[in-house]
This record gives sequence, structure tokens and C-alpha cells, in this order.
Amino acid sequence: MWLFDRDLWIEIFHTLGKNMFRTFLTMLGVIFAMVILVLLLGSANGMSNGFNKIFAGTASNSLFVWGQSTSEPYKGFERGRRIRYKIEDADILKKQIPEIEVLAPRIELGSHRSVVTVYRNGQTSGSAVYGDYPEIDEITKKKLVEGRFLNQTDIEHSKKVCVIGEETYKLLFDKGEKAIGQDIRINGVYFSVVGIYKPNNNINIDGENAVFIPFTTFQKAFNSGDRMGWMAIAVDPKTPVPLVEKQIKDILKHKYDIHPDDDRAIGSFDMSEIFNNITSFTMVLQGFSFFVGIFTLLAGVIAISNILLITVKERTKEIGVRRALGATPKIVKRQIVVEAIVLTAFAGLVGFAISVGILAIMNSMWGSGDDFPFANPMISIPQFVISFVLMVGLSVLIGLLPANRAVKVRPIEALREE
Repeated sequence: MWLFDRDLWIEIFHTLGKNMFRTFLTMLGVIFAMVILVLLLGSANGMSNGFNKIFAGTASNSLFVWGQSTSEPYKGFERGRRIRYKIEDADILKKQIPEIEVLAPRIELGSHRSVVTVYRNGQTSGSAVYGDYPEIDEITKKKLVEGRFLNQTDIEHSKKVCVIGEETYKLLFDKGEKAIGQDIRINGVYFSVVGIYKPNNNINIDGENAVFIPFTTFQKAFNSGDRMGWMAIAVDPKTPVPLVEKQIKDILKHKYDIHPDDDRAIGSFDMSEIFNNITSFTMVLQGFSFFVGIFTLLAGVIAISNILLITVKERTKEIGVRRALGATPKIVKRQIVVEAIVLTAFAGLVGFAISVGILAIMNSMWGSGDDFPFANPMISIPQFVISFVLMVGLSVLIGLLPANRAVKVRPIEALREE
């Protein structure tokens, strides 16, 4: 097979090695183009991975629903009526909307975003206090530093236990002091600490200075009855969240006699909208990076074609001799095209190695932090294969131009060249 012809490769490397400086300059364009392509793709992937890291632990298909005040009078009720949900609403929604995977009723001590003074041995913290079910951890995951989170046994037996945030721990306990099993006091009621958490990412919905107690315990300890503050909901990934959101609002509007056109009475926040926007942004960024990189690579390959045209001109006599000795146009064309492929492939691999090193440095500088959306900025194997195949394909197409010029050389005219 001609590809394994030893003489062919000796001749190619001899030709490329005759003028090393020019060969290097020829390769420089492709090296630079490959560096740009890989850096752009790697950086786009790094940003996508960074956003995934920031949102890790938060259900991308989640939805939060709470009650507000009506803006339209309806069925004898005046405008400005406050909508207060009951725990039974959670059961109604789960029964009527099968697309709901997880529904966690929640309630907060005091008004929304208010702080409650928590006591322990003369030390205090102004913390948010939540009554929750264990299912909330499936929607907004907490990273436990020590101990455990709330469980179903806590709910069934209304246990006076709590999980506190890392900031709450610092305010109530001395550094290094054991908190698990210790009691804290909230509104005169004592709770035993069973866990300490910190937010799993920068999407800090509840904060680090918060106390979580079982929902049923909250009802009895603070006399909240069947009241529910708001709902955290996870939707079936195959179902669009806005569709379920509309169903929820329609059911609640019917139950609480809210005007069908009243958009203010029921507050909601669709977390999937943020995820979708970020996904679209990173996909556009990756596409743009690939588009710019390929055209940069094309410019580098064209530079190789121009240099090969000059080389063919300089090798006119050599080509004429080979033709006179019986070399067919196919053999001459093949050699020129293979030279283009060798130059492009080697330069591309060098550029890839350089860019991978740069990406590794970038990852060590910015990839380990939690504040900047950047992590593991490397290109995937499919991206590398597609880029490399396109690069080689372009080199073949561009190499045909000097190759066709070479086969047009007539042996008699070439031998007359001085």
C-alpha cells in the first residue's frame, strides 16, 4: 500500500526538512489556529461545567409557589385579600397533577425573610427558622458538615430536633465545640441539634444562618395549625415546568375563589427558566467558539497551500525529472497532498498540546473556586475528533491546489528550467 511506502515518506520529510525555517513558519499559522480553536471550545465547556457546579444540588426542574394578595375583587371578596395555603393543598395538588414528582410544604417562623432569636448558653443568633419535610433536600440539597438531615421518623413522631446552618453554629457554639446532641432554644422551645449543613452551591435559597425543624414539630411547637407558607416542587423532567405551574395556579385559584385573570394573588418562581437560559447561552457560546475556531483554522491551512505553491514552483525541475522517469500525475499529486496533510496534522497536534497546557493552567487558577462559573475547561473527545478530521479534510482540499499545479508541469519545459 502506498501509504506505507518508505521511499515516499523519506522524500516527504526530506522536502520539508530542506528549509526548516520556512516549514516552521508555515506550521505556525495552523498551530495558532488550533490553539485558538481549543481554547475557545475549552473555555466554553469550562463555563458550562462551572454553571453546572454552581447549580449542583438544586433541581433544575423545580418550582416554588407561595400566596400573595389578590389584585382583583371576585365573588364578593374585596381586592387585597391575603391568600394563605393549608397543608391539605399539597395533597390536592399531588393527586390532581401526576407530573409532580416531589412536593415539599414549607413554613417559616415569623414573616417572610424575618429572623428569629435563637439562644444557647447566653449566646444568640438571628436566624431564619423553617418547618420542613425531608423531601426539601431533594429540591435544594444541603451539604452536611456533620450529623444528618431531617428524616421521616422525625416527621411521624414530631421530634424536637433541628439541623442548623454553618453560620448559626459559629454564632451559638465555640470553635471546635461539639454541636450534635446539644440543645438550642427557639421561642422558649428546646430542640436537639442533629446536623450541621452548608449550602451545596452558590444558589443559596435558605442561607447559612438558618434552622430546620420537622414540619409536624413546627405545627405543635409554634401553634401554626394546618397553615402552610409555601411549596417547593420538583416536576417530571419530561414535562415543561410552565405547564405544571399553570395547572397549579388554576387549581389554587378555583379553591380560594381568586379571579381567573388575577396574576398577583399567587406568587411563583420557575427555576427551570434560569437553567434553560444558561443552557442556551452555553450552547450558543460553544457554537460561536467552534465557528470562529474553524475559520481561523481555515486561514492557517490556506497559508500552507500558499507555501506549497511556492515550493512547487521551486521544485519545477525536480518534478520534471520525476515525470520524465515515469512518475504518473497521480503519484506527483499524491505526494503534494500528503505533504499538506503531514504539515497540517503535525502543526495541529502541537497546537492542541499547547492549548491543553494553557487550559490546565487556567483550571488551576480559576477552576477550584465556587464564586466563578469555570471548571474543567477541556474539550471533549468528539469535539477533538471533529476538529481534527475537519482540519485534515481542509488540508486535503487546500493541498489539491498546489498538487494540480504540479501535475501541469511538462517534463520538457521543466528540464529547461535553470
